[in-house]
Amino acid sequence: MSRGKASAIVLVQTEIGAETRVMEDLLKIPEVKEAYIVYGTYDIVVKVEADALEKIRDIVTNKIRKLPDIRTTVTMIVVEERVK
Repeated sequence: MSRGKASAIVLVQTEIGAETRVMEDLLKIPEVKEAYIVYGTYDIVVKVEADALEKIRDIVTNKIRKLPDIRTTVTMIVVEERVK
């Protein structure tokens, strides 16, 4: 993670059958850089990037969590990032 940049991984649980529609809505949010539909307890894994942690909080609270068909989210703030 570069200086002046904040990242988070958001685990999203959707209503049954809503995964594709929710992922399309998530990808319309400019700060959402990656989104994956997955199997398991959560339905979608999202990577969010912004210029500050406060902005990440705002995006998760006011954009992601307010989308229709989202049941729950868990946000994990990235403290160190390495890309192969």
